This record gives sequence, C-alpha cells and structure tokens, in this order.
Amino acid sequence: MAIKEKPTPSRPRLIANILLAVSGVFLLVNLFLPNLFGAQVPAVPYSLFIHQVQEGEVNQAAIGQNQIQYQLKTENDTPGQVFTTTPIFDLELPKLLEQKGVEFAATPPSRNGWFTSLLGWVIPPLIFVAIWQFFLARSAGGPQGALSIGKSKAKVYVEGESEKITFADVAGVEEAKTELVEIVDFLKTPARYIAIGARIPKGVLLVGPPGTGKTLLAKAVAGEAGVPFFSISGSEFVELFVGVGSSRVRDLFEQAKKQAPCIVFIDELDAIGRSRSSNGMYGGNDEREQTLNQLLTEMDGFAATDATVIVLAATNRPEVLDPALLRPGRFDRQVLVDRPDLAGRDAILKIHAQKVKLGPDVDLRAIATRTPGFAGADLANLVNEAALLAARNQRQTVAQEDFAEAIERVVAGLEKKSRVLNETEKKIVAYHEVGHALVGALMPGSGRVEKISIVPRGMAALGYTLQLPTEDRFLLNETELRGQIATLLGGRSAEEVIFGSITTGASNDLQRATDLAERMVTTYGMSKVLGPLAYQQGQQAMFLGDSAPNPRRMVSEDTAKAIDIEVKEIVDTAHEHALAILRQNQELLETIASQLLETEVIEGTTLHDLLGKVQSPSQVTASREVAV
Repeated sequence: MAIKEKPTPSRPRLIANILLAVSGVFLLVNLFLPNLFGAQVPAVPYSLFIHQVQEGEVNQAAIGQNQIQYQLKTENDTPGQVFTTTPIFDLELPKLLEQKGVEFAATPPSRNGWFTSLLGWVIPPLIFVAIWQFFLARSAGGPQGALSIGKSKAKVYVEGESEKITFADVAGVEEAKTELVEIVDFLKTPARYIAIGARIPKGVLLVGPPGTGKTLLAKAVAGEAGVPFFSISGSEFVELFVGVGSSRVRDLFEQAKKQAPCIVFIDELDAIGRSRSSNGMYGGNDEREQTLNQLLTEMDGFAATDATVIVLAATNRPEVLDPALLRPGRFDRQVLVDRPDLAGRDAILKIHAQKVKLGPDVDLRAIATRTPGFAGADLANLVNEAALLAARNQRQTVAQEDFAEAIERVVAGLEKKSRVLNETEKKIVAYHEVGHALVGALMPGSGRVEKISIVPRGMAALGYTLQLPTEDRFLLNETELRGQIATLLGGRSAEEVIFGSITTGASNDLQRATDLAERMVTTYGMSKVLGPLAYQQGQQAMFLGDSAPNPRRMVSEDTAKAIDIEVKEIVDTAHEHALAILRQNQELLETIASQLLETEVIEGTTLHDLLGKVQSPSQVTASREVAV
C-alpha cells in the first residue's frame, strides 16, 4: 500500500496566489466600476461631429488621443447634451473649432493612469507564473503536482497492507534465492552479523533476461524479511525539468532511512545507470548523469545507522551500466536470474497451475519438457492461454491438448485459417515439411519430431515441423551442429528431389543454416583449415538482442576468403547429406506427404511409427554388404 504524504503549500506559491488575487481585484475595479456607476455617453460617427461643428451646434469639446467628448449648444444657459466620437487624424480640426467659436481643450490625464501602468508591469509576470504552475502541475500528474515534482514516486509496500509474497511463490531460481537468504537473515537479525564484524552487502544487482522473475524475487525478499519495500522504476527519476531526478533520489533515500530497516528496489536500473562514457564524452551535464551521480552519492554515503537500508536493483542490460555503479561498496553482489532448467520449469508450472482447474490427463512434467528456453513469465502466460482455450471450448477443466495448442500458439503463432493455399502450393509445403522431419529423425542434436503441420501459422509460416528436445542441453559437438544444418536444409532438399526445382519457402532455413555454419567457423573454432581461432568480437553477456551476430574482427583478405570457403563447405556437405537421406527414403517421403495432404496434421504415435521406418544411407549400404 502506498504511503501518501499530506502536501503543504509552499511560500512562493502562496505569495504568487495572493498577488494574482489582488491584481485581479484591482483590474476589476479599474475596468468595470466606472461603467457600473458612471453615466453612459452616446457615441456618434466622426462625420456627424464635423457636420455639427460646421453648423455651429457644438458648444465645447474635450479632445483626447482616443476619444472626443463634446457638448451641444442650447437656447438657454442649461447644459446641452453630451456625445462622444472616435477621432480621425485631422490637423485642420483645431482651426475649424476656432473658426466656429467652439471652446476646446485636451483631455486631462486620467487619475488612474499610474495604476494602469502598474498593472501593465505587474500582471504579465503574474500571468507567466500562473501558466508555469499549470504546466508543472500537469507534468507532475495532478493539481498538487507542482508541490511534489521533486518528491519520489516510489510505491511503498508495508507488511499487512498488501499481498505478501515469499520465496514459496518463486520457483526455478534456486541459486538466486540462496544468494538472497542471508540478506533476509540480516534484515531479521542484524545484531548477529554486526557482533561478528560482518558487513552485509549494501546493494544487490539482479541481472537476467526479461520475464525471469527479478521483480518478483525482490518482493519475495521483502516479504520474507517483513520490512517496508520501496519500489520504483529507473525511468521515474528522469523528468523534463533539470534537477528533478537527483531531487527524487534524495527524497527516496530520506524516506527509506526513516523506515529502516527496509529495502529499496529500483527496476530497470539501466534507465539511469548507463555508462557516462557511452557517448564518447566525459563531464557532461545531462539530467540522467546528474541523477546517476546523486544515486552514487546516496549509496556510498550510508552511515552506520543507515546500514539496514539495502538497495536491490534489476536490469537486463548489465553491459551498459556505469563501472562506478558496479564497484564493491555500492552493488557488492550480482545475482544471475536466468531462464529455468527442466526441474525449474516444472516447479514454476506447479505454482501457476494452482490457480486453474486441471484435468486428470495433464502432465506438467511433459509440458516442462516441451518448453525449453521459456522464462517464468512465458510459463505463466502459457498456463493462462491454456485456461482461455479450455473456456473457449466449453470445458470445465484444462486438458493436456489445451496446453499443447497453447505451446504452438506461443512458439509458432496463431493459426491462419483464412489463408488458403492452392493445391500446388499446398503440395510443395507438405513435401517441404516432411523433408525436415525425415532428415531430423536421423540427425543427432536436432530434437525429437513431435508434429508436422501444413496449417499456416504466424506471419509467414505456411507450415511447420515441431521438434522438441528430450532433455536440456548446454553443449553441442560438431556432429550435432552439422546435423542441425542438415535438418534445416531438409525442406529445400525435398523440393529438389520431388519437383526438381526450388521455391522461396526455404529462405529462413538458409539464413539460419548459414549463420550457424559461420559461428562454427568464426566463434567455435570448428575448422580444420583455420584452426582453433575466434574471428568474432567477444561481447559481455547480453540479455536483449542476443540473437544479433557479433561483429567480425578485422581480418585479412585471405582469411576472409578462407572463412567463406569453410562456411560454404559445411553447408554444402549438410545439403548433400540431406539429399542422400531423402533419395534413400523417397517412397516414405511420398507416403507421409500424401497422408499429410489429407489430414493436414500428423503427430503423436502415428508420426513416430512413420518416422521409425527412416533408413540412413549407411544402414542401406551395410545391409547390402551383409547380403552379398
């Protein structure tokens, strides 16, 4: 529950409001009171005034810069009627009035002229102040925003006022939880650590890919320790106005010290913690840099009484953070919150599955096996998608088939039932996908083929072959990598074997195969010609954009040519291997493709039985030698 501070009016704003009110009152008196209590004088055209002067009907006139007020003659001595007119620049008017015997004089200065001049000097600055306050209020989010623009926007969670999250609600990051146990223990019993002379880390940085549970883990630390938890995003420090970010940092830590022991959690730290030399310039006066400098000062300036304020921060871009922020004394410890392994995914699914009604056929272990590389947020979304599918199909519980369909929706995208292929294209797609499946069934390191479909999915996929690993793998050898390349080229090879020509459908397969072959040569050192050398620039761990290829080092023309030759040799060899497998199993290729054209989807035991008949060229050669 957020703690709200009662706003107190500031002295400058109070003075400005008083000045505005006073100037408004005087302006109303100056403009409207004469009209309310003074006599109304009729106005006439200037031509009528000249005509009346020429006819001798005017007795006297008062000539002003913006107005002429005159009185008509009467037969007796009683005052005549008074009129006003707007003058036109006329140098002959005084002569005309003198000729006709009209008494005339200039209008006397207004008694409130000094007041009008004063208002002319005072009101514009006051209006400017009012407009400035209006924009400050809007930028800070409400009518009281101008009072709190320098205040911290952190949300404060106090035990008992919000939902409590503990380590039991977090799974799949056991190593990270172990690292944070001593933080919790220190917040509960700090005397034991202080007595022995131990110093608890002032800051702990949680790094990892998006969706792995960094924010949830920080809340669990606060829930376990039972202390106040300040949560704020790094982007909330930076505003349009200079100095606001550093002011909010000071206010945040002042609030935290008042409620110590407590935890300050800064999400997306890279928003303000980016390296100050990233743009090639030093000593800048940027608002973000001022905010970072203030954060460095606050984290380094804890006194002994403030030692129970612990800063947790999360980022998925640790490579861009400023080195001064990562040094011991500020963020003493970095905890990796990585994607979960098989056991972790199983535990995460069990936590999220408690919120839905599962059918008796649901096997969470099998689902965890089919979701390698999924983060905690991905698995939570998977369970929700399965529940939505079950509700859409009018089921009371979530079945295993709902989870299977949810996995395909997340991996391959939605089914494009409106995208209708003609018979020729449908036949090409069928042979293409079966080619992937047949080659993948024999290649090591390619995973187990679980499904073949020619139903379009996603933005560009006209069909797909679903391969899922049977276990988590962290290392691959050269044979397995070559097998993956051959599997990628299986679709194009099937088109060559059956139709004798190729289509544009293999463009993505070719791109992935070429990238993998280039990494084998330039990164993994799997080249007999070039040897164990790395030709790509090494980079720090990147959790965003990690699929982008690393830049190649500066190499000679001969080395670049050798790299291209090696990459081409790897791809050509895999292509020939895929062609050999498909030619050897051409009859099986046509059988499976014909069945796929009828059913559009082949999976499960039926698919496994068909792929079990695949023979490699080496097996056929060996059987022939035995027969001879």
